[in-house]
Amino acid sequence: MMSTSSIPLDVAVAEDHLMRFLSVEGVTGYEANIAAAVIDALKAAGVPASAIRFDDANTRIPLPTETGNLIVNLPGTRGGPRLLFSTHLDTVPLCAGAKPRREGDRIVSDGTTALGGDARTGVALLVVLAETLIKHKLPHPPITLLFTVREESGLHGARELNAADLSGPSMCVNVDGQLASDLIIGAVGQENWEVEIKGRASHAGVAPEKGISATLVGAIALAEAQNAGWFGKVVKPNGRGTSNVGIFGGKDGKPAGDATNVVTDYVFIKGEARSPESAFAAKIAKGYDDAFEKAKGQVKDHEGRTGEVAFNHQTAYPPFKLSESSPVVKRAVKALEMMGIKANCLFSNGGLDANWLDKHGIPTVTIGAGQAEIHTIKEYVNLAEYEKGCRLGLLMATLEE
Repeated sequence: MMSTSSIPLDVAVAEDHLMRFLSVEGVTGYEANIAAAVIDALKAAGVPASAIRFDDANTRIPLPTETGNLIVNLPGTRGGPRLLFSTHLDTVPLCAGAKPRREGDRIVSDGTTALGGDARTGVALLVVLAETLIKHKLPHPPITLLFTVREESGLHGARELNAADLSGPSMCVNVDGQLASDLIIGAVGQENWEVEIKGRASHAGVAPEKGISATLVGAIALAEAQNAGWFGKVVKPNGRGTSNVGIFGGKDGKPAGDATNVVTDYVFIKGEARSPESAFAAKIAKGYDDAFEKAKGQVKDHEGRTGEVAFNHQTAYPPFKLSESSPVVKRAVKALEMMGIKANCLFSNGGLDANWLDKHGIPTVTIGAGQAEIHTIKEYVNLAEYEKGCRLGLLMATLEE
């Protein structure tokens, strides 16, 4: 077993890998180039080409996606249950054209784009892990590395993953956070909902009574949802969660309606509901469904006719919560203790690949490696935290049961 003082981490090389991966564009859905850069680095580190492959998850993702998830198998140098280390290849579109540069103890962008530390810190960490284990012949159980696609646009790579492709890991360490001390051991689930409202067009000045305003139906429905306690922070006797309305518009991204003198005949609204409990997230969505149905009956034309409302919702990702006594959490806590760091176990209000990995039967803890101010042009990587994350990863890979 490695001790923290004997972790043979080459910090300069680890930072070089990070700078390299930050400079390779790979926004969500376009991961081929960053995957190729990872493969080149792994081969240079001594991973045989036969151990590196793509799965076919991209054939099941409902959005165009260049590659499947990248999967790498490292044979164990000792016995023990297989470990999985995961992160995601893609960045948000705001990272396109990022030009990383070192600024003191940080890596920053040039201020015109986001940086992509989310989650290129994880990409670099997994490569550093493989390189260090091989170079120094460190004792470790069998390890699988997973680099997912389209995490930023809906956790699609992890969702469409076939767990059988991972060779049976007992637990997973997902790298997608800021502080090494923060262990994310659970997260909310999310329901996405959308509604189409079809009214009836009419001249708003000459014969407004002959029209059915889809805009008014939508407005009344959202007021109904808010009055019933389903909007924003939701606290009910049987559950808690959050919701939001994100899009209120027309067809194909166009505005709802196209003239002030025409009663609006079509509106499209899209929102989300989150909760630590799947059933309650669905209940929030049902609250919106009921509100739109009620609003439909309140807007009629001169003959008493109402418009049409078509509401649907689907699970974006399920919630999960690990016990602090679960083996993967205990392993992370022990590794942090060896580094002189007290673990801080957290529950996230955002979704992670860990939500789906847990659903696939792989208990997953998410660790941090320095990404900060993510999804903004102020994004940076804290290099001290990145180093801690790399050391944490190496300890978790080499700890004995």
